[in-house]
Amino acid sequence: MSPYGALSYAGPPPASGAWQEGDPVGHRQFLDVGPLTTESGERIPDVRVAYETWGTLNDDRSNAIYICHALTGDSHVAGPAGPGHATGGWWEGLVGPGCDIDTDEWFVVCANVLGGCQGTTGPASLAPDGRPWGSRFPVVTVGDMVEIERRVTDALGIQTWALLLGPSLGGMRVLEWMVRHPDRVRGGLVLGSTAAVSADQIATHATQIAAIEADPAFRGGDYYEADAGEGPHQGMGLARRIAHLTYRTESELADRFGRTAQDGEDPYAGGRFAVESYLDHHADKLARRFDANTYISLTRAMSLFDLGRGRDGLASALGTISAPLTVVGIDTDRLFPVRLQQEIVDLTPGADRLHLILSPFGHDGFLVEDEQVGVFVAHALHRVRRHRPQAQN
Repeated sequence: MSPYGALSYAGPPPASGAWQEGDPVGHRQFLDVGPLTTESGERIPDVRVAYETWGTLNDDRSNAIYICHALTGDSHVAGPAGPGHATGGWWEGLVGPGCDIDTDEWFVVCANVLGGCQGTTGPASLAPDGRPWGSRFPVVTVGDMVEIERRVTDALGIQTWALLLGPSLGGMRVLEWMVRHPDRVRGGLVLGSTAAVSADQIATHATQIAAIEADPAFRGGDYYEADAGEGPHQGMGLARRIAHLTYRTESELADRFGRTAQDGEDPYAGGRFAVESYLDHHADKLARRFDANTYISLTRAMSLFDLGRGRDGLASALGTISAPLTVVGIDTDRLFPVRLQQEIVDLTPGADRLHLILSPFGHDGFLVEDEQVGVFVAHALHRVRRHRPQAQN
């Protein structure tokens, strides 16, 4: 991949698709938010955060919305691919003038998460010794991520977020925010997520991590000096294939591909089925825009997530959320099935009811069903407007 334009499939994939110092900045802005001692007890001497904004912060700083991205997302919520951005915005059409999150009214912020690979400190970033952190990068948690987001909030001079919203890993951070900093969130929207990652999800995550770590080119996590084509793209590609099957549904794959052969190939002569080619494409695409260590770091953070840990359980933790919380499930989601969102609704005083996206696309419905997502965003914003805090600092 060339860092100077959109994603290219020419040539072998790089050892890492991480953004690096010296690459085009694109629409990123940067904040240095100081040292962090992680929940695992390790110290990161200085954390740099890459973020993007849309719209204008009003005089009383009351119109700010924060978007928490999912596992392989980043700060580029909206905008075209181009120098510094290998792909277009992952929620393109949701954020902008006249969109469901109307930037003529709202000031929108999204930061690349701690442990990420698109400008925020993560395994591909340089450690104090001038070498990539690689295998030395500490275990991070959703709580660590929220602490860094809290520092970004302070640096931007924002006392409260009108709305925090996010899908999947992003939804976990929304819940953590609302429990950890209830006075700083006026409303939340959780989409296709959970308050505690289940054994089934931990097992799926562990299988993906094992696939990456088993790739000889992973080199224990220290592969950044490898030539193109010599990085752990095989292992990460396998992890992505496994994950993608949890993001989509059996019925969609059956309807879309069936037993069709890939064009020009015969499975009975060693060729591929069309569905195999589809998975190969997504594996290659991720290898060209993402980083294997980041995949491991963020996946482990998801497995560790349990909102009730250290808070007397989920009922106690969710019971503290009184601000309006809009909880959205996806009816065909087999990664985070709707029973997990129903549990959040049942235990959260600020939740109204379980809202459902109806989609054949499973977990990826949050990326595909733009119109339905927009309806629930509008609902969440309506609830925030009706639930103005009694006083603003």
